[in-house]
Amino acid sequence: MILETLHVRDLALIDEAWLELGPGLTALTGETGAGKTVLLSALALLLGERADSSLVRAGADAARVEAQFSDGMVAARRISADGRGRATLNGEMTTVGALAQATGPLIDLHGQHDHQALMRPAAHIEYLDRWAGAAVSTLLAVYRDARLTWQAAAQAVADIQAARDRDAEDLEMGRLALAEIERIDPLPGEDDDLRARLPMLEHAEELAEHTRTALDALRTEGGVLELLYTADAALERASGMDEALGELRERMAEARGDLEGLADALADYHTHIEHDPQALTAAFERLAELEGLCKRFGPTLNAVLERRDSLLRTADMTENVEERLAQARAAEQQARDELTDAAAGLTAARRAAADSFIAALTDAAADLQLGQVTFTVDIAARPFDAWTADGADKVEILYAPSPQTPARPLAKIASGGEISRVMLALKSVFGQADGRPILVFDEIDAGIGGAVATAVGAKLKQLAQTHQVIVVTHLAQVAVYADAQLRVSKQAGDATRTIVEPVTGAARTAEIARMLSGSTDTVACAHATELLRNATT
Repeated sequence: MILETLHVRDLALIDEAWLELGPGLTALTGETGAGKTVLLSALALLLGERADSSLVRAGADAARVEAQFSDGMVAARRISADGRGRATLNGEMTTVGALAQATGPLIDLHGQHDHQALMRPAAHIEYLDRWAGAAVSTLLAVYRDARLTWQAAAQAVADIQAARDRDAEDLEMGRLALAEIERIDPLPGEDDDLRARLPMLEHAEELAEHTRTALDALRTEGGVLELLYTADAALERASGMDEALGELRERMAEARGDLEGLADALADYHTHIEHDPQALTAAFERLAELEGLCKRFGPTLNAVLERRDSLLRTADMTENVEERLAQARAAEQQARDELTDAAAGLTAARRAAADSFIAALTDAAADLQLGQVTFTVDIAARPFDAWTADGADKVEILYAPSPQTPARPLAKIASGGEISRVMLALKSVFGQADGRPILVFDEIDAGIGGAVATAVGAKLKQLAQTHQVIVVTHLAQVAVYADAQLRVSKQAGDATRTIVEPVTGAARTAEIARMLSGSTDTVACAHATELLRNATT
């Protein structure tokens, strides 16, 4: 698996650049400020790095980055000048997180900020775990599951204790409120039902009188329905003489049916009118009770019922609290024991991996002319309260420049060149361990030169036997080991442009000469030719 192309448009100083990449070691070279690091920043965007509108080239509407891999996968991001962004994977919209999940297992990008991470002991546990691979990652997953279980159990204990220790006055007030609500015992929607019923109770006599009058007008002798029957009989007789009247008779039958239904409904309403002053008084009193509950515990009756349910849950929690607390503490202790066992297994796996990690790191350091440097891994136990999602261990890589000197924290390394080489040694070790096929280095050679730079170049070349390696470098001693060299330069005009072009043959010799001495004269080119020849033999 390799990265085949990287297309960058309107990012920082770059208006448009295409990188055609192949297997082995590719070196990006050019003057300071030409835009080499911007190209790797573009790659970082595809790995999920945070982006903002300041990355968009001045005057452009958006910055775009697209990479194509040898398996056919195409990853892309777009950052608009107004701050909006978009990620796509194989042409389909996706999230930045999903994009990072797809590209992250393929690319290990070493930026200049990684030196700072190396100086932080908190990052060292990740280095050891990365080397150990499945031997640790499986146990780490077990530990994290156990930690989540213990955290839930501990929270359950805390919740029960909080319920038990809650202010007694608040509990008493809650009990009084619950007693008041339960005494009145409201039903859902009861207040609305009462408000709908009150008009009938309050105006029963008038309603009875008016509905009776309406019924009489419909049903008594000489009423509307009797007249309709008379009209129907007349039309029945007439329809025998003219069939056209049959349709009118049908319409009259429909009207009569509607009026009969209306009369039935009025009769039912009239029957259910309550002439009961006591029921009216009871309804007013009940509604007043319900409205009082709403004012105190509402504002609505539904809110009152929710308050009652909440108070019932609180009351339930306070009952048998000591028994429940004892059960919760037992569950928490069991979860803690299981977490402790998981942590112990994780620690043992890390200790088992430490020796091979140190051996591999020491060998890689020796290849980089770090002399008789030695490393150790200090794995110390944290107190339980300080355990993290990474386990119970505090891991720190210690460094000794010679067997005669005591091991010290990496942060105590004075030389920037040593820091760079230790990081390269780590990256080469990781390259063996985690299988990421693409390694990218941004100025890994900072602070070194001469024979040490040659050793770094040789190490990168060695890594390129099993990985695709891309390196930004200012050192000719590193660039000469590359299988392909891309020169990044600025082109002046109406607007400054960044150009990326492969250099081969005489052009590459001239670029190496420029990197050596800033000149392309005969002497510099001869030196460059010798370096290139030595790097390939």
